[in-house]
Amino acid sequence: MAHGDITHVEIPADDPERAKAFYSGLFGWELGDMPGFEGYYMWRAPNGISGGAIGKRGEAVPDRMIEYVEVDSVDDTIAKATELGGSVDTGKTDIGQDMGWTAHIRDSEGNQIGLYQAGPASSSSGTSTDEGASASTA
Repeated sequence: MAHGDITHVEIPADDPERAKAFYSGLFGWELGDMPGFEGYYMWRAPNGISGGAIGKRGEAVPDRMIEYVEVDSVDDTIAKATELGGSVDTGKTDIGQDMGWTAHIRDSEGNQIGLYQAGPASSSSGTSTDEGASASTA
């Protein structure tokens, strides 16, 4: 994916099993476990590119839906966001397993946005979503 593409959406759920059944039934999403991330159920949209995860609200995922945008550099994007009137909620954070880095910023209107920078272990499309969904649906 390219800089600026929406790459990953985290969906909070009070009952992850119920949410998995809902989204699978509604959109045909295949959901599976993400190795090393307990309670984080990866999904991939039918386009085979976009996706995300469902998890327990406030535990495996934040308490509200977060959209992640792919960036070339989390550090550079944080600097640009603050220059343009945004703020930083969570600085650059290593995801682990060489999958990349995330951060959470607020735009000029107070909306939270997740940033994702691919790491060495991310799949050829540049997203951990594809890697996790592939691993979970194989």
